[in-house]
Amino acid sequence: MQTRTKLGWIGTGRMGYEMAERLAKGGCDITAWNRTAAKAQPLAQYGAKVAQQLGDISTKDIVFVMVSTWDDVKEVVGKLLAGAGRPKMLVECSSISLEGSAELRALLEKHQIQYLAAPVSGNAKVIKAGKLTFVVSGPKAAYEQARPYLDLMGTGSSYVGEGELARIAKICHNVMLGVVIQNLCEVTVLAQKAGMPRHAFLEFLNKSVMGSMFTRYKTPALVNLDFHLTFTPKLLRKDLDLGLEAGRNFEVPMPLTSLTRDLLQQMIGNGMTEQDFSTLLLMQAKASGLELKPENVQVGDGL
Repeated sequence: MQTRTKLGWIGTGRMGYEMAERLAKGGCDITAWNRTAAKAQPLAQYGAKVAQQLGDISTKDIVFVMVSTWDDVKEVVGKLLAGAGRPKMLVECSSISLEGSAELRALLEKHQIQYLAAPVSGNAKVIKAGKLTFVVSGPKAAYEQARPYLDLMGTGSSYVGEGELARIAKICHNVMLGVVIQNLCEVTVLAQKAGMPRHAFLEFLNKSVMGSMFTRYKTPALVNLDFHLTFTPKLLRKDLDLGLEAGRNFEVPMPLTSLTRDLLQQMIGNGMTEQDFSTLLLMQAKASGLELKPENVQVGDGL
């Protein structure tokens, strides 16, 4: 199956590269393109082809897109459709709005291209650990065709229905991400100010029913202040804005999301934009009159 179906891949940034690499290592016939070609070139060592022009992958059976914003999606899909052929299916994995996804679906339908909205949960390290997950919406038959490739990139996928339902699922997911990290930072700072080492508190939390894959994954950052980038504060702000917009559209009050968005904006306004979003811990500590130092304790991340 994987040798008969020709795959195209658009976008080899932090996430896209790791996803495409898993497909290449899995023996898929895959051709990748990236705006900066050098970022895609290392895929060649795993058997992938690297396209010099985006239009070169327009003849592939299934094309995956993994870029940053809706503007990026529009740009790359426009160039794809300007190519010599037409893919049978496009699987869009970026985090975009419901409206953008619906616009893309309408555009592709005009060209008789099947479309799946397939945003992901995870980051580059999660992909390496084989724990990436997808939430997918669109035609069920198209999903069944794409499903083996989605499964190859992680722990599987969840089909939630037709249309853009996967987008609202992803927005809800990332809203929870923002609210949970803020709450995790609050209770961790509270525990420390009461006299408890952060690693001791988080060890207890992670063993309890309140622990999760997420709290374990963020423990090294909160304990040792290692804020290497997995997801930027500005990207999280974008997703919180999408969540608040969806709340207005569907008449759902979202007070915790709104407050978290304001706290995140405060952090961005203070210039804290280049490290991981878990730097919310530092803002919480500052607001609590606490200066944090790395505890230099070896702790696992659960992956």
